[in-house]
Amino acid sequence: MTTFDEREKRFESEFTHDAALKFKVEGRRAKLVGAWAAEKLGLSGDEAEEYAKSVARADMEEAGHEDVFRKLRADLDGARDAVSDDEIRGQMADCLDEAMRQVRDQG
Repeated sequence: MTTFDEREKRFESEFTHDAALKFKVEGRRAKLVGAWAAEKLGLSGDEAEEYAKSVARADMEEAGHEDVFRKLRADLDGARDAVSDDEIRGQMADCLDEAMRQVRDQG
């Protein structure tokens, strides 16, 4: 195997690893922000857990995070306490930071 082939193989391996980590972090973020939104919606226990999972499923609709934002925005329109777009986006950012920390600490 040539040096070029070895470098190419190493690059492909790193790309695959990075993509898997990104997927894991984004999934964790969706569940964390889903748990936050569930609390805002007055859900607890199994209902809250199922809601958080539904947010994670919504994250699979398209690339990026706008699918999660749209779901949260629509669901939180009915929340007992008003929640602004900025608060949702801020919570999504905070949860992304937390998800990265959790995934990093796991492995």
